[in-house]
Amino acid sequence: MKKFQIFFVLFFIASCSSANDGYTFRSYTHEEFDYVKEAHTFLGYDEKRERREIRDLTGIDPVRTEWCAAFVNAILKIQGVPGSESVSDYPLTARSFLKWGEEVDQPRIGDIVVFPRGNSSWQGHVGFYIETRTIRDIDYYVILGGNQNDSVSYDLYPAYKALSIRRTQS
Repeated sequence: MKKFQIFFVLFFIASCSSANDGYTFRSYTHEEFDYVKEAHTFLGYDEKRERREIRDLTGIDPVRTEWCAAFVNAILKIQGVPGSESVSDYPLTARSFLKWGEEVDQPRIGDIVVFPRGNSSWQGHVGFYIETRTIRDIDYYVILGGNQNDSVSYDLYPAYKALSIRRTQS
């Protein structure tokens, strides 16, 4: 199973690479896609190589602080949308997004997805939903986010582990 997972990740990364350095987007009409386009412009930013740039974007030192929520909040701010600071006293935690926007059952591109991380009830991970891929009968969400392997990247997360899918309130 491990070899298959490694092969798939390599295949996934290769399939996302193209002349434009990333994911090939389809045409979408809803505003959440703007979040993805904005986040995609930072694709490949590494917390050590682009430390200053990430710090300027998020307001935190990515080497010293988990920065997935700070990245999502920064992208929302660029788009003129209040982030999790509008609903939480702890906007740097991924789970602060559990109170943000409205919860939906089925994700669409640009929705914000919150996942657990570690064994503590406050830990988590958050990023932007891109699409669902099924591998060996298990659905995975492709997530574009910060602090994924210490960089802004696309990564796979089991859909069944999602704590919540959040969308901008209408």
